Amino acid sequence: MTDLTPLLAFRWSPRAFDPDAELTADEVAALLEAARWAPSAGNAQPWRFALGHRQDETWKRILVGLTDADQGWARHAAALLLAAHAGGEPERTAYDLGQAVAHLTVQATALGLHVRQLTRLDRARLTTELDLPDDIRPLAVVAIGRLGDPAALPLDLYERETALRRRRPVGALLLR
Repeated sequence: MTDLTPLLAFRWSPRAFDPDAELTADEVAALLEAARWAPSAGNAQPWRFALGHRQDETWKRILVGLTDADQGWARHAAALLLAAHAGGEPERTAYDLGQAVAHLTVQATALGLHVRQLTRLDRARLTTELDLPDDIRPLAVVAIGRLGDPAALPLDLYERETALRRRRPVGALLLR
């Protein structure tokens, strides 16, 4: 592999989270600071977050907006973060939100945490559950926590969890 920083090379998106691990206040602060300092067009920072810690009301309201299949494993994450974009042109604000979540993801890796980003959501339900203003558009949920035991997952997820990571070659990403 090309000389890639370990923060990127070893990042991965697990489904097996430790159901007993909690995030510290300092870890949460570092994650949100990383997102806050992400680049955005015109420094608009059009991202908004709702953060729920395991079993608090916000966490429960976010969890019900996930598919049943994702709820099965996401319920073990220490925190669930709704990532939404606000105002402006949806394509641009969604792009900027993606930058913020990517920065949060790299910071999580630096802290020894893991995240899995989800986009199969019931956006209407999340908007209602969290009483979001009209100009706030949910885009993703980020499950955050420490690694758990993959053997605790259903067999189909266990197999995916323990399989080798694969990425497309760089040449396949380039437009000709």
